[in-house]
Amino acid sequence: MIFNTIFSAQCRDKEIEYNCHLEGHIDDYYIGDNTKLRQVLINILGNAVKFTEKDGKVDFIVSKTANFDGKSTFKFIVKDTGIGISKEFLPKLFDTFSQEDSSFTNKYGSSGLGMAITKNIVKMMNGDIDVESEKGKGTTFTVTVTLLDSTRKSTDENSGELRLQDLSVLLVDDDKVACEHAKVVLEKVGIKSDFAYSGKEAIEKVKIHHARREPFKLIVIDWQMPEMDGVETARQIRSVIGNESAIIILTAYNWDDIIDEAIAAGVDSFIAKPLFASNLLDEFKEAVKKKNIKAPVANKTDLKGKRILLAEDMQVNAEIMMMVLKMRDMEVEVAENGKIAVEMFESHEPGYYDAILMDMRMPVMDGLEATGKIREMGHKDSKTIPIIALTANAFDEDVQRSLQAGLNAHLSKPVQPDVLLEILENMIPA
Repeated sequence: MIFNTIFSAQCRDKEIEYNCHLEGHIDDYYIGDNTKLRQVLINILGNAVKFTEKDGKVDFIVSKTANFDGKSTFKFIVKDTGIGISKEFLPKLFDTFSQEDSSFTNKYGSSGLGMAITKNIVKMMNGDIDVESEKGKGTTFTVTVTLLDSTRKSTDENSGELRLQDLSVLLVDDDKVACEHAKVVLEKVGIKSDFAYSGKEAIEKVKIHHARREPFKLIVIDWQMPEMDGVETARQIRSVIGNESAIIILTAYNWDDIIDEAIAAGVDSFIAKPLFASNLLDEFKEAVKKKNIKAPVANKTDLKGKRILLAEDMQVNAEIMMMVLKMRDMEVEVAENGKIAVEMFESHEPGYYDAILMDMRMPVMDGLEATGKIREMGHKDSKTIPIIALTANAFDEDVQRSLQAGLNAHLSKPVQPDVLLEILENMIPA
């Protein structure tokens, strides 16, 4: 829907609110007369924008109402809060050369194709067009057409390295309807998705997934949001995750005005509303190529000889962790609770330990309190030494508490050895 971008830009110029929603399970491709349908929708949308004044509203809603025997019926609804049409003139609206008030032409210009021609085009597609209006309150046009279902898929099965089941997406939009629609679109092609309704909420979710070492592969952010817009949200997310994820701005508006600022903030690409899976995957592939997301972002540290402080009260768990760490020739010192861990860290010179593995549930002093005391200590490296949470608590609230206490990562038990070793390689300075 490239014209969707055009009309949203026109609404912005006139200071009109514009919304576009897809309702129901709508695929990316259908078979029909694209030219005729586009003519009709452009004419109706154009009139809606033209006859709506500043601070008004235009809604464009597409819904699939039926599906049977390889055909799908759609309703295209254009609703505005413009000047409206009188009850007396409404029955004449689709008559040839009809016009309610000739003075409107001087103020608003002509009505494009004319509603008589628009209705004829809809009839040629075996469709129907209906209108409801009230003078001074607005107009609603409903176009109903039936299209053939298409066998064309929104994704290429031979897309190489891109495995949809491994592609986790965060959708960020203050419009809950848009989020739900996007989630449905992505789930239909096997993509896992989560959503946030504000920039602030998105940043918190990104931090939690980053701490768990389960990063989103793709973050799709709406440009126009209250409090924090999409560009600022992207900027703050980049400060947390670096190049860990691809970031795409989703907007119904023309993005030319913000492209330089957005790229500087770390945005990889742009995509127009409403969201279609095929478009999103194409942009994601391009972002992967440009940012080389799968490549290491930093040189990994050789772990041989690195000294780890392990705070763990369960002897069996401590022995397992020691075996894992010694596989890479690391030295390990064990503290039986958080209080002992704090004392051991404080009693050694700065730089003695290269990282701390902190169990969260321990007697005497738990991992959160111990981490807080280490971070507040006057040691030269008390604020910089990597501290990694080891816990059976995997809820988001637990991860948030870990991050607020000063932990750098949050690993759920049983800890995967390869994940732990990778974190240590990336977090311990070379």
